[in-house]
Amino acid sequence: MALTRRRTLLAGAALGGVALLTGCSQDDGPGGAEHSSAADRLRRNSARDSATLLARYDATLHTHPSLEPRLRPLRAEVARHAEAFGADRTASGGPAHEAGAASSAPSPRGARPSAPAVPQDERAARAALADAERRLAGTRTEALAAAPPELARLLASVAAAGAAHAYLLAEPAR
Repeated sequence: MALTRRRTLLAGAALGGVALLTGCSQDDGPGGAEHSSAADRLRRNSARDSATLLARYDATLHTHPSLEPRLRPLRAEVARHAEAFGADRTASGGPAHEAGAASSAPSPRGARPSAPAVPQDERAARAALADAERRLAGTRTEALAAAPPELARLLASVAAAGAAHAYLLAEPAR
């Protein structure tokens, strides 16, 4: 029963993200707010944040392979978030925002940040991932006010998915 609820929540979060990503957009034209230096900087920071969170998932999966069935779908979503923000196109430079791990920025070829420390206890490792997801969702929610419309929709969608991930990670294993 819990597995069905978890899958339903994941499917709902994915569908909500797709709906937000494919929704109507305002055409700002060349040089509009979507392509300002502030928007580009926010997009780069968001890409680095997602890459940092992805590195945390990878490190947790490496340390706790038994969590793979539970973490693999969430990790895949985080990878898609990084792609949506353009992580593969992001040049290195500047520190990543705190998403639960200190790391270097990804290289232009999409290399991931160095692996963060992972608690040896599986429950604590899940809690650390949930905390990182929660903090990053909060950071993205705060950034909405300064973001141009299209980027704000993406940030809102990814923040909602991060909040759902935090909930799923905090839920006891059954």
